[in-house]
Amino acid sequence: MVICSWGRDMKPSDKYELVSELARRRGFFWPACEIYGGVSGFMAFGPLGTILKRKIEDKFRDLFLRRLGLYEIESPVIVPGRVFKASGHVEHFKEPMVGCTRCNRRFRADHLLQEFAGISSTEAEKMSLREIGEAIESRNIKCPECGGNLTEPRYFLTMFQTTIGPYAEAVGYGRPEAAQGIFVEFKRLYEQARGRLPMGVAQIGHALRNEISPRQGPIRLREFTIIDLEFFFDPERPECPLIGEVEDEVLRLIPAEVRLKDSEEPVEITVKEALEKGYIKMEWLAFFMALAKRFLVELGVPEDRQRFIEKLKWERAHYSVQGFDQEVYLDRWGWTEVSGHNYRTDFDLKSHMEESGVDMRVFKEDGRVVERVEISARPRMDKIGRAFKEETPKVVSLISKVDPEELEEALKEKGFYTLKGYKILPDHVEIVRRRHVERGRRFIPHVIEPSFGSDRLVYVLLEYAYTKRDTRTILKIPRDLAPIEVAVLPLVSRDGLPEKAQEVHRMLLDEGFLVEYDESGSIGRRYARFDEVGTPICITVDYQTLEDETVTLRDRDTWRQVRTEVRRLPQLLTEYLHWKRGFEDLGTPTEGC
Repeated sequence: MVICSWGRDMKPSDKYELVSELARRRGFFWPACEIYGGVSGFMAFGPLGTILKRKIEDKFRDLFLRRLGLYEIESPVIVPGRVFKASGHVEHFKEPMVGCTRCNRRFRADHLLQEFAGISSTEAEKMSLREIGEAIESRNIKCPECGGNLTEPRYFLTMFQTTIGPYAEAVGYGRPEAAQGIFVEFKRLYEQARGRLPMGVAQIGHALRNEISPRQGPIRLREFTIIDLEFFFDPERPECPLIGEVEDEVLRLIPAEVRLKDSEEPVEITVKEALEKGYIKMEWLAFFMALAKRFLVELGVPEDRQRFIEKLKWERAHYSVQGFDQEVYLDRWGWTEVSGHNYRTDFDLKSHMEESGVDMRVFKEDGRVVERVEISARPRMDKIGRAFKEETPKVVSLISKVDPEELEEALKEKGFYTLKGYKILPDHVEIVRRRHVERGRRFIPHVIEPSFGSDRLVYVLLEYAYTKRDTRTILKIPRDLAPIEVAVLPLVSRDGLPEKAQEVHRMLLDEGFLVEYDESGSIGRRYARFDEVGTPICITVDYQTLEDETVTLRDRDTWRQVRTEVRRLPQLLTEYLHWKRGFEDLGTPTEGC
């Protein structure tokens, strides 16, 4: 049975259809497991797509990490259940689902309300299960596949659950985001940063979300690559010293106050003005939003096709006190999220501190003198051993994690403390007090998070790069992101031209370029093939090359040609691909295309 839905509900020859067909045919991406009918929400990247995706991620690294001096880590995809219990995902990462009583298909209930009842996503997200069920019944919504009746809505946990090892009680989850891997490793990362704040840490890797009914091809996947950046700072010093670099950047914002008036008309406003008016509450949040806008421009998305829409209170994730989605306009789906920007406060570090018992606070010397009393509960091993015998190690471990003040208070008031079913008496523990004088303060850092979907960015880039000239398809991929940077083509396959072209090809390979050699078919057909995969420059080796060691360079976008010396190619192409030189500066103009 075919259960992949990439081809469903298509407008005739819409851009998504055209891009997807090209992506499959030329090796960018396609539905995974096609020989078994495909599976919705899983995608395979081909040779060109893999390079393009890596280049997009490397551009993120350059703009957000290298230039700002931030860090990158890699952590496991499968994570113990306690991590996502602490983070709130086990409680909150759920979606309303209904099933068909006839064909047994499952659907997102809120999506059905949007599609068949005209209820907006904003209104649907506010509805309880009871209200969703009543709306489906009152509007007589049936299964969109077979017309059958729908079950009562229920919540579906959209994390993949597994067990770690052979023990059923060792529950683990496939991470739905990469952020928690950064939060749980915060203490070591802070040490690596030599105790400096602000500090930013990114993770680029696979994430898993068990979507109920993904129908948007590469836009909504069950396994995808996420780019999460967690930026830690002192909440008493929230100023961004780099804000001056972006304060004049114009953002197209749709603030919450505009949305509450049933409008989605963007406000075009500078970063400085957005902060002054209170549209954006934190300077660091505004700074990363401005960088995200520039990032998408460098991927080929014009400014007027981008916007930032503020999440309303009931739309925000459980960890967010202010959030914006960066959206771009796509031919089929309209405004589509490509990144999220959230102020997470100290929610995550505080939650992991409470669950693990490990202190996530940092200490900063700032001239103030603070005297504090540290209380600890020291187990009396002889008394505990006689009382609990073989259970002693477990009881000792439990005591080490309990709040000593809470324990002391209970022992004074009631004469005992119940701990996971064990009765702790006053002679089982010794309450120890130590006085400390600190010249500074301890606090939990706050966090700003920009988060991107790498797979979505690949599709967005391809849709905006897809153009037609006459009957030819041209992918106008930004030149520094092209998966094939240069093609070397002999004019004809005889008279020593292939040998000379292969010599040029080997030289460029040795210089580190992503370069291909092609001698099959006419020169015009070869130009067309490389235009279609976005190769910025085609180098043609012809008879004049054998005489004077010059070659023709052809521009993908304009089809103009210049002639230059073979020996200058490495330097010229490097400067061209890094936007330091225009095509006209690569050589002397020639006739032809």
